[in-house]
Formats: sequence, C-alpha cells, structure tokens
Amino acid sequence: MGFFKNQFSSVIEWNETREGVLFYKFQNQEIKKGSRLIIRPGQDAIFLYNGRVEGIFEDDGDYDIESDIIPFLTTLKSFKFGFSTPLRAEILFINTKELLVKWGTKNAINLQAPGLPGGMPIRAFGTFSCKIVEHDVVIEKLAGIRQIYTVEDVKERIVASLDQLLMAWISREGRDMFNLQADARNIAKGIASDLDMDMRRIGIGITDFTIESFSYPEEIKKMQEKAAAQSMVGDMGRYTQIAAADAMGKGGGGSHMAADMVSMQMGMAMGQQMVNQMNLNGSSNMGQPQQRGAGTGTGPKFCPNCGTPTTGSKFCGNCGNQLF
Repeated sequence: MGFFKNQFSSVIEWNETREGVLFYKFQNQEIKKGSRLIIRPGQDAIFLYNGRVEGIFEDDGDYDIESDIIPFLTTLKSFKFGFSTPLRAEILFINTKELLVKWGTKNAINLQAPGLPGGMPIRAFGTFSCKIVEHDVVIEKLAGIRQIYTVEDVKERIVASLDQLLMAWISREGRDMFNLQADARNIAKGIASDLDMDMRRIGIGITDFTIESFSYPEEIKKMQEKAAAQSMVGDMGRYTQIAAADAMGKGGGGSHMAADMVSMQMGMAMGQQMVNQMNLNGSSNMGQPQQRGAGTGTGPKFCPNCGTPTTGSKFCGNCGNQLF
C-alpha cells in the first residue's frame, strides 16, 4: 500500500521561473492522496472548487494537503481521499510582491502650444509599480478565463489609456509646455490616481507611477539650447564659473586653466573699462557747447567773446581773443 501512496504523491508549487507574473493557475486539477502544497514567500495559494473560493492560504511553508489544508476548506472539509478518488480542485497562486514595469508612449502626443497651430508632439517615458490588491476581483474578472496574467498584460492596458491621461493632466493649470519636466512629479501623481482607480476594477492596484523624462522634437531642443546659451552669455559671472568648471572637467592642467582664466578675465576687464570710459566721456560732454571749433581746422564766423565777425584769423581783430 505504501507503494501506491508514493506513486500518487505529488508536490503542488509555483517556482516563478518566469518573471513578471501576477498569478498562475496550477494546471493539474487532480490532487491525489499524499500531495503536498508549498507556498513560497511573496505568494498566496487559493483553492477553487467549481469556480468558488474554498480557502485562501497566505503563510509560506510546506503543507500536507489532507491534514493541513482540507480541514480548512469551506465545502471540502470532510473530503476523504480514496484509492481512486482524487480531489478535483484548482489552485491559484497569487504573486503578492510589488512589480516594477517600464513604460513609454507608443506614438507622439500632440499638445496645444502657443505659436504651433498643429500642436507640439512629445513623448514620455517612465516606470510604474503594480500588485494584486483584491483576490476576489482578480478571480472574478481574470482567473476564470486566464491561466496566467503578467505585467505585460497590465502594461498593455495602461499604455492604451496613457495618451489621454497625459494630455488631460499636462493641459491643467496652464503648465509651461516647453518645461514639462519641472512639473513631472505633479503630472505623474495625477495620472497614478486615475490609473489606480481604473485598474482596481480588475483587482490590481497601481502603487507608484513616475515620469522620468519628456522628449521634445529636435527643433524644440535646438531652440531651448540656443535660449540657454544666450541667457548664459548675458551673465558673464556665471559664464566664467561655467568655463572654469568645464576646463577642470576636461582634465586641463592647473597652469593652462589658470592662464585661460587670467586671459578671459583680462579681456572682460578691458572691455568693461572701455565701456565705462565711453560712458564717462559721453556724460561729461552732454549739454556743453563745442569749444572754438576745436578739431574742425577753421575758426568760428563770429568771435564768441565780443561778437565781431572774423576773417579766418586765429585771433579776433577787435578784442584779440584766440579763436582756435
């Protein structure tokens, strides 16, 4: 008799050889006498009989089905194994761990932007985390028709609705379309809330959602780089600091960097000195009459001292005043 017991004994377990699986249904529905159930950390085991939940087991360990499991099943607690009477039930393994998934928009999303009649096409990339939160809902909505359910199935459902969610949350509160990264956290928070509400309809929760980057067309990137360069050149103090940091980052020797810095600072100082001198001369001459035709080569037609007409001589014939 011991021979038949060993022959019928089997181990019911889920090794999770495939990554990203949210639940897995044990394929062999016949559970024979002497079978054992192994529940690993991060797993739950659900016994189903005729489509109904008989029991949920959450503690990991190695269990004898006849003595450790059946007494706790709802309608099968009095089931007795016989020589040819296996237990016909389904066992659904649930992955209780939080799974991280990368996402990206399939196509560019056209957002309304000032000065762009056709809209501005952008792409977005990031990650989200999900896990099963409602066993009963998963069994009702998914497990009845699926042998296995993976994060790729979740991703496909989420990406299908991302375009509309991104457009809705980016368009709120007058966000700057050309600097979306600065507000990526708030946008992601709003999207996470909407996605979680939608996915809980099938028993899956979205525990986190992040936007790592927004991708703009090359033309927009070039415009941003040009604007940044103009802003940097406008602030020469900042330009000096950036130039110094860049020289250090390129591994330039101390003497070369010092020489470059001195040359740049001297040039800046000379330019500033010239500007100051021009401003000084302009302000000192402002509102003053030209003196005696200096620099013209000819004297005035009338003596500025006595008003006597001049004849082109250097001195006034009436008062002797020097004309030029």
